[in-house]
Amino acid sequence: MDFHLVMWIVFGAIIAIVLALDLFVLHKDPHAVSVRESMIWSCIWIAIALGFGAALWPLGEHGFGPVLAQQYLAGYVIELALSVDNLFVFAVIFAALGIKREHQHKLLFWGVFGALVLRAIFIFTGVALIERFHWLMYFFGGLLIFTGIKLLFTGDKEVDPRKSLIVRAASKVFPVKPEISGPTFFVRENGKRFVTMLFVGLILVEFTDVLFAIDSIPAVLAVAVDPATGKADPLVVYSSNAFAIMGLRSLYFALAGIIAAFRFLKYGLAIILCFVGVKMVGGLGIPAFAVGSMQIPQLMPAFKLPIAASLGIIGGVLAITILLSLLIPKKVEVSHAEKKLEEPPAEESAAAS
Repeated sequence: MDFHLVMWIVFGAIIAIVLALDLFVLHKDPHAVSVRESMIWSCIWIAIALGFGAALWPLGEHGFGPVLAQQYLAGYVIELALSVDNLFVFAVIFAALGIKREHQHKLLFWGVFGALVLRAIFIFTGVALIERFHWLMYFFGGLLIFTGIKLLFTGDKEVDPRKSLIVRAASKVFPVKPEISGPTFFVRENGKRFVTMLFVGLILVEFTDVLFAIDSIPAVLAVAVDPATGKADPLVVYSSNAFAIMGLRSLYFALAGIIAAFRFLKYGLAIILCFVGVKMVGGLGIPAFAVGSMQIPQLMPAFKLPIAASLGIIGGVLAITILLSLLIPKKVEVSHAEKKLEEPPAEESAAAS
């Protein structure tokens, strides 16, 4: 029996059953998702994800085992952590486009469904390319290090999604009804079809996921690819990615109101990106090479960090940054107008002196 095929069938069945239950039963009628409901579903998705990883652990004789199970868990934690940034973007998109709370679940459902398809294409392409062109690990590792350093020094500048290039391009292709934000993606008036802001939001969510995938997929590959062979198990990489983004919708409704409180999380994610980038490059090392007549000595010997150690470092960094965010909350800046209100009138100051 091919256990890889069995696990693929199990994975596909889980995704299909839960998506069908979500769309056709639990959210058949649009409604605003409560914090309680979102917390329950967040716990369900986390339990499903951890249960799938636990099922891989005892299957060492069938091509899986503890190492791949730990790779799966590391990939899941990385993808889930990096996906937190998406929550900020979702909140900005919904606010800018006027998407009502009762329609947000529908948009995120189809957004995640599209992301599953796009991630599959990216992951299978990435795995195939790395197996054939081993040197691409240098490229992906360097990209992660660059992104991590950039994230450390990037401010929190807000961007209006309505002014983005993708929205302007969509408006030229589809006639848009900006005053309609739901519950459908399309409306027909006077025999002409228009797209609503809900559809524009879907395009933005999909485009945002593509941008985030550029960082997150190499990060997951960094902990799943064997440096010696350049091979990774596609099921481990894709399932860890899929379960993380599937739970992202529930996490959004659970954390949308408090996510801004994790002020140091961005720095933790930057450190994780740099770490997995160094790990990816370190698996090959940087051997001696020549540039013209100049000989460059070995810059980095090849090393292989156990996956358990990588998982411990990733989990530790996340725990520390979240704990620091809770212990050192962000100070609320007092505006100029508030400062003027707090200052005593000039007459009182003069009298006091």
